[in-house]
Parts: sequence; structure tokens; C-alpha cells
Amino acid sequence: MAAVLVVNAGSSSLKLSVLDDDDRVLAQRHLERWDGSGGVAEFLADAPPVAAVGHRVVHGGPDFPGPAVLDAGTRERIERLTDLAPLHQPRALAGVDAVTEHLPDVPQVACFDTSFHHTMPGFAATYAVPREWRDWGLRRYGFHGLSHAYASRRAVDLAGGSLVVTCHLGAGCSLAAVRDGRSVDTTMGFTPLSGLVMATRSGDVDPGLLVWLLRHGKVDPEQLEDGLEHRSGLLGLAGSADLRDIHRAGTPEAALAVDVFVHRLRQGIAAMAASLGGMDLLVFTGGVGEHDAEVRARTAAGLGFLGVELDAGRNADRSGDQRVSTEDARVGVWVVEAREDVEIARGVRHALTA
Repeated sequence: MAAVLVVNAGSSSLKLSVLDDDDRVLAQRHLERWDGSGGVAEFLADAPPVAAVGHRVVHGGPDFPGPAVLDAGTRERIERLTDLAPLHQPRALAGVDAVTEHLPDVPQVACFDTSFHHTMPGFAATYAVPREWRDWGLRRYGFHGLSHAYASRRAVDLAGGSLVVTCHLGAGCSLAAVRDGRSVDTTMGFTPLSGLVMATRSGDVDPGLLVWLLRHGKVDPEQLEDGLEHRSGLLGLAGSADLRDIHRAGTPEAALAVDVFVHRLRQGIAAMAASLGGMDLLVFTGGVGEHDAEVRARTAAGLGFLGVELDAGRNADRSGDQRVSTEDARVGVWVVEAREDVEIARGVRHALTA
């Protein structure tokens, strides 16, 4: 297959890239602030011809265990899942529509962040809630699957091993427990709100807390959603959603925010290792995972009992995909560049040649 255009539409950003058969980037553009309009046509004006297009779609619900060729029916099924990922799903569909307008004859494929986690066993995916709630589709889906799939496979290719805990740390944060290339557990659930502390999302909170807020009229459902999605996490703790700013701030609130972030991250990694029954590799990826040496060092410092030990020099002066643990550490700790584009292109080729 010739070149593939990858469209990665985030909640507020747009990443466009063209990859050849060897996953070399032929052209790329990253819009940090994207409102769902523009960007695609301008990129395509100078980009090389493409044979297919792959889109990152955050939520595939129960119906998409793998990449799906896009047509009117597939688009409609994706749109029906919007209330499960209200920040992301509309932007993905905006990307689909923009490509359809400018490349109407080029096949498009949706690649879902939830698909990788379809292999989780029932006991990991099931909530202990009333049966009728489960019949409504309430279960743990997991997210960031494209990133977890690539990072775990890349680390195994570099270092070997079969039990991998991947840490996708960016504006959104999640962990995955991966055994022999298959997800067996993850920290996100029915929506991308649960699990770790994130930039503006709360991660796990006591459900009773939410009931209390609603019952006592402190917030209405819209305010509750806004608070959990947009005003919590690091922003709620420190007044900034960017860990770089928080590290520099030097305030008690900033120190607490980092402490909470790292505490929950260490807890989550230990839980993922328990789900695997051990850990061969611990992998950091995503903007924070790749570039925040302090977070990696502080996280690892609390995981020595699992066999995690960082090499301070490697951790501080990292370049490319690199091992940052000591040579004799029982668990290999790696930093891997996030390459969702490679995983999406791989999914496109599979979907169109299967």
C-alpha cells in the first residue's frame, strides 16, 4: 500500500502526518489549538498523494474490537457514542468530514483507542453494579489503546519480555497491563475520566462524593461534568494544567499537586503489576512520560520493591527510545516515543487488506 494519511484529532489539537510503508514520516503538521475547522485542506495542499486515511477515534464502545472502514453507517455508529467521550468524539468526526470533503474517493479507516482493551478478561472489565445497568452497556472500556499497543510492542522489540506495564502520561493519563501483546487491565473505565490524576481531569473519586454534590444542590449535572473534565486534576490542585509550570512554581499547592500525581501513578503501576502477576518492563510514553525526568525518578523511587531502579544519568539525559533503568535492575524501565501515527497506519493497512 502507498502512503497513509493519519488524522489524530484531540480534544483541542490536530496532528496530521503522512507515513510511507516503512512508517517514515513524509509530511506532518501539528495544530496545538484546533477548533474543529480548517487545517486539513491546508495540509493536503502540500502533502504527497495518499492511498488511504486513518483516523484516531477515542471511543468505539462494544461494537468495534478493531479498525473499521468508514462509511455512512460506521460514522453514524461512532456519532452515537459521543456522550461517552464528549471532548473527543466530535473532533474525530470533524476530521472525518474534512477528509471526505477534500479526498472523497480515498478510503478511510477509524482506529479506536478502546479496541486494544477488548482483550481484557470479564473480571477486569465488569463493574459490580446492578444487572440492568450492565445491560445498558456500563463496563470498563479503557482508552489510549493506540499508544499502549505501540509502546508495549516497541519495548518488547527492544528488550524482550512478556509482562509490560505501559504509562501513557500526557494531558490524559492512563496505564495498561499487557501480557504477550494483549491488554489484560487498564486504569481508565467507562469514560476517559477515571484512573490517574490528569491535566484537567480528576481521575478516580469516591462515587459517593458525586452523589453528595448532586443531592445537596452544590452542582447540577452540567456543572459536575465541567468540574470533573475541565477544572480538576493538576489544574484544580495547582492552578495550572502543565507540569512544567507546576515544577517551576515552588508553591505549597504545586508541591502537593506533584505529590498527588506521583502517588496515584505509583499506586496504579503496582496495581497493573498485580494484574499481570509480575512485571518485566515498565514503559513511559506521552508528553509527560517522555520528557519529565523528575516524575519518572520520583515514581520509580517508590517502586523498588517491584524491582524498579533507575539510572540517574540515563534518566536525566535521555534521547530517543532508551532504557533508563540500571543494567542489573530486575525490571527494565524504558522511555518510548509516542507513535500513535504508526499504530493507526498499521490498523489502516490491516483493515484494507484483510
